[in-house]
Amino acid sequence: MSMTIKKDLSYVADKVRSGERLTLEDGLILYESPDLLTIAQLANEVNLKRNGEKVYFIQNMYINPTNVCEAKCAFCGFRRDPGADGAYTMSPEEVLAYVKERYTDGIREFHIVGGHNHTVSFDYYLETISILKKHYPHVTIKAYTAAEIEFFSRLTGWSMEKVLQELIAAGLDTMPGGGAEILTERYRLKMSPEKASTDQWLEAHRIAHSLGLKTHVTMLYGSIETLEERLTHMIRVRELQDETGGFMVFIPLAIQPRSKTASIKRRTSAMDDMRTIAISRLMLDNFPHIKAYFINIGTQLAQLSMHFGASDLHGTLVEERISHAAGALTQTALTIDELVWLIKGANRIPVERDTFYNEIKVYE
Repeated sequence: MSMTIKKDLSYVADKVRSGERLTLEDGLILYESPDLLTIAQLANEVNLKRNGEKVYFIQNMYINPTNVCEAKCAFCGFRRDPGADGAYTMSPEEVLAYVKERYTDGIREFHIVGGHNHTVSFDYYLETISILKKHYPHVTIKAYTAAEIEFFSRLTGWSMEKVLQELIAAGLDTMPGGGAEILTERYRLKMSPEKASTDQWLEAHRIAHSLGLKTHVTMLYGSIETLEERLTHMIRVRELQDETGGFMVFIPLAIQPRSKTASIKRRTSAMDDMRTIAISRLMLDNFPHIKAYFINIGTQLAQLSMHFGASDLHGTLVEERISHAAGALTQTALTIDELVWLIKGANRIPVERDTFYNEIKVYE
């Protein structure tokens, strides 16, 4: 059996090195092969050919204006019902005050994600970004996942295109990649039945790309999904990327248990984390970047991931809440010095970027 797998891996390696696109079956060989270091080597080769030795990061700030949410996703520890203990909704003015307390020169992106709060009007969501754009016009507004766009469409009775047009007029510059989870209906019906369907999630990004926005993609792995479903997810976003070219980066997110005291058996393994980053790099031949999200996998694995195909280490964040509400054990933020240290420690070149991967500073 192992000889068969080794032979199959050689076949996949030949396809990678000849620039041939991988199939779902090829992805299964990569997931099932015991030879993780060869897979890492392949992903590293692909990344170095595309990005050289540069690894990117950004000075950004996470903002979660509300945790009130109509959806009840099985993996979420952040959401609250209206009026429940711990439920909150910051007014646009309170969001601005929150940012003013934490803002430092150099922050180039506000990353805004929250609950699907049905107790406020769509104007609330518009005002939240417009007040920030008014006071910080130079900062990129990365706000509202595709699942939130679909929710806004139901909230207003408008098309997703009209919703996005209104958000862009208010100051929206790009969309985060959340709400994707796993893009198969079997998974979504079990884990996030009240949220956007696979087709709706993809359509929101298709529309955003048609309106000139560059966007992001995540994949939340490590729960009930099969390996085939992970690969199906990758292939579906790869196909949309073929169509629009609008995605900048793919972000594999290791699912977090509902409690910080959860057994290590309830968490993804280091082997799975590294393998998934590498396979993402190999399957997504039309994506510029694969991101290692240190919030979910920790700083040491994020550092190692730079030799498994990752070319982005995310950013400073300032204060991350959603993964930590679900049981993440990692830091809620990193400094620039720490990010540079991690990247240099992997013998790579740290590059501070803006949201759109324009280089701000190279740390030679």
